[in-house]
This record gives sequence, structure tokens and C-alpha cells, in this order.
Amino acid sequence: MGICAFVYLKENENEEIKLVDRVLPKQNRIKIGTLKLEERQQGQRLGEGAIGIVLWKWQESDVDEIYLTVYDYHKELIALIEKFGFVCAGELFKDDTPTVNHKELLYIKNKKMLDYSNPHKSFPYLSPNFSSAGVLPIYDYYHDRLLPYSELTNTSQEFWDEAAGNGITKMFIGSPNQIDGLCEGSPVFMYRICTEKGVSATYKSCITSFATITKIIVVKERWRYLINENEYKRRCGNKTIFSSEELERIYRASRPNLVVFEFVYNGFFGRGNNVIHKRLKENNLFETHPYGIRYSLDDFSKIIEMGGKNVQNIIVD
Repeated sequence: MGICAFVYLKENENEEIKLVDRVLPKQNRIKIGTLKLEERQQGQRLGEGAIGIVLWKWQESDVDEIYLTVYDYHKELIALIEKFGFVCAGELFKDDTPTVNHKELLYIKNKKMLDYSNPHKSFPYLSPNFSSAGVLPIYDYYHDRLLPYSELTNTSQEFWDEAAGNGITKMFIGSPNQIDGLCEGSPVFMYRICTEKGVSATYKSCITSFATITKIIVVKERWRYLINENEYKRRCGNKTIFSSEELERIYRASRPNLVVFEFVYNGFFGRGNNVIHKRLKENNLFETHPYGIRYSLDDFSKIIEMGGKNVQNIIVD
């Protein structure tokens, strides 16, 4: 099968960057030296996945800026990096005369200049400007396919090579009784419901990940369909783990409500750090059904810390 995607990162210390119209001052920067995707993998959402991995690595570093250079004719790549908040700083200065009439552009993202106008642009960081956060409950057999980086200790998890798992933008389909207080831009925790027989769910069900809602599509409300089946399937696209037949079955199921949540997969706690139901209950952070939970910024930050993360490196004010 061969290599389908390749990303190369390099930290350049005390670097000066020459543009056609100015010089960017010396400072430490991370350079995306190579971002290579095979054309035969189109539709598998590897581009988003690669950008996600790169930005998570950058988030873990002490370096403020990350950048890459791209020729102006690479329209799809430019659209992808602009979607994730990279800004064009100008045209790269060349000491030699270019052999082709194309501009090499410099795209930069800066931790101190994050764009919170939408969750993609600020990724992987969460906006501090939210009124309430929520919880999306997802059964373990769906969770592990949709959120492949959200691993657990002492739990067997298969690797699924699926477009929805590869990407950073994902869709979750649920049947909530209420979604009041949740909207586009609301942070949410992903709560993995353990269905394993013979174990106590309070020790195995846990919060594994955190995300930001980018879209809420109410498909069915109080038994009344608001969009038709074809439109529902079209809007889900390849961001869900479900096949066309499974989407049809979900659409036609006997349930009063059906809602599609599109979200950006901001981060995960990782093995040994997931926050189990018992700990949440002990800290008065799980007092009702997951769909009904609403967290303040302080509550949300507390759970981030319980998962072993530094809040200051996730929610940047």
C-alpha cells in the first residue's frame, strides 16, 4: 500500500524570515517542512488529520509560531491551512530568479494571535468566551471508531481505517431530550459509555476527549422530521462512522428526536488520564443525564485538570 501521508516538522531556532516586502524578526519557530498526501487517498480526510497532528505537536511546544511555505497554485492546500487559522504573511524572498512564474507564500499561525471567530481557526485551542459547555455520551463501540486518539488503559481497542476517524471535523448522531444551552462554539466533553458486561460502569465509563461544536442539525424533533432523508445523508457526508445503510436505519428508527452534532476534535486525555464517572460524581460534576449537564468555565477547567492537562495550554485568554 505504501506511505499515504507524510509530515515533517523542524524547530528553527532564532530564525529570520525574508519576505519580498519585509523581514520577519528573529525568533524560534516550528516549520512544517513537508506535508505530502497521496492523491489516491482523496476522500479519506488525511489532510485534516495531518494538520491536526501537526498543531497538537505545536501546542505541546513552547514555540509561539508555526509556519509553512506553499506555492500559490496549491489551492486546496491553501484552503485547508486557512481553514485552520494559518494567515498569509507574504511572499517569500528568493535570492535566485525563479524558473517558473509562481509565488511561494508564507503561512503562519501564532499562539498569541488566535482567531476565535470559529473553532477551526483557533484549533487546537478552545475559546474562553463560552457561556456553557456540555457532554455528548457515546457508546464505546462507536467512540473508539470515531475518536481513535482517545485511548484507554487495560481496554482492547481496534484500529479502524475510516475517513471519519482520520479527520479532525467529525459528526456525532444522538437522540437528546434537550439541547438547550448548547450552540455553535460550545465546548463539549466526549463521554465514553462502557457496555462491557460484568463490570461496574462507574469505573469504566469516562470522559476521554474535549471538542467544540461547529454545527447542530436538528433532523427530527418531537417525532416530526425537519429535513428529508437525502438531505440528512448529504450533510453527514464522510464525517460520521456510519455507512449509508446505517444512516438510513438511524433516520427511520422510532425515536422522538434526532440531532447531528458536528464538532472539532480539540484534544484527548490519553491512556491513564481519562476521568471516570466515579470521580466526576464525587466532585459533583455528573448530577444528571449527560445531555442535561451544563458546565461553567470553572467546572470545565476543573475536568481538564482532572484529565492531567494544563488548562492554560488549552484555553488561552
